[in-house]
Amino acid sequence: MKKILSFVLLTAALAACGDGGTDDAQYKTDVVNGMHDSIAIELQKLVDASVALQAAAPTGHGWDMSTDATAITAMLDAWKQARVAYEHVEGATAPIFAGEDFTMDARYDDYMAALTPNGDQDLFDDQGAIGMHSIERIIYAPTIRPEVKEFEATLPGYKAAAWPTNATEADEFKNKLCARLITDARKLHDEWTPANIDIGLAFQGLVGLMNEQKEKVNLAATGEEESRYSNITLFDLHNNLAGTMTIYNIFQPWILSKKGNQNDMIETGFNHLDGLYSATTGDALPPVPTTWSSDAPSATDLATPFGKMWDGVHLAVDPTEDGSVVFEMNEVADVLGFPEFKEE
Repeated sequence: MKKILSFVLLTAALAACGDGGTDDAQYKTDVVNGMHDSIAIELQKLVDASVALQAAAPTGHGWDMSTDATAITAMLDAWKQARVAYEHVEGATAPIFAGEDFTMDARYDDYMAALTPNGDQDLFDDQGAIGMHSIERIIYAPTIRPEVKEFEATLPGYKAAAWPTNATEADEFKNKLCARLITDARKLHDEWTPANIDIGLAFQGLVGLMNEQKEKVNLAATGEEESRYSNITLFDLHNNLAGTMTIYNIFQPWILSKKGNQNDMIETGFNHLDGLYSATTGDALPPVPTTWSSDAPSATDLATPFGKMWDGVHLAVDPTEDGSVVFEMNEVADVLGFPEFKEE
């Protein structure tokens, strides 16, 4: 990935130097068009994967591990493809289309907070808790980690995750919950037009998503992370990084025209994160030590594979640390006249 990024940066630098003095207005137009075309491809993948997930869902009976094995595997694969597509674009799209981001990507605890005190007692319909994580919670129900169940059991309105046990629940899952995801994905796809793209908000969202990398690692220790049922937090982190790099590169000719020195540090940070994520095989983060504390991790725990990743991610995205990805991207935002990301 480092070689690819370096090539893109070199190409962008040459373009910036030889464009005959492109002005900011033209750069903005180029960024809008580039973002539209790049993200539209991912949004179509999101729609396609959502349609495939619905098509694979068994109906007419409660799901069975043996007789429905092929269908269940197809659903898991389609869900993961939908997840890849959304993780690639959420940094740029979520700030602009917050409503769609919530309905498609809100976590179970977000919904329980909104639906308190009764929660959502029908897991399979298109009301209450919906979106990718509600679907994930159902299709991965048999393999959810104990710490996730323990955390969620404390939420007001909690109902245990489960597969459909009868024809009514299976039909609802396919024709209501999955259908709602398709509707929302298509809506976001159709709304993603150049006229609706706010590049300042989008860039701020990219910075925020990089900052969120440390939260996703923190929450993994308590079973509260985003893709908690499928246990693919590392997969999410890597796809967030890949998506951020792709969109950031679209801004590169404009950024390089300002002759700032942030690019080298941002490239170093991106490559550092990529190295951290690539050092662990599989889609899950390394096991969290039983004595782990994100507030005050011990030296012993920091020496574990999880501790090293936790520490590396925090250093790479610390918004107060001169040279970190978030700090330097905020510097770029200021140069381009965009709002800076502010950690709440």
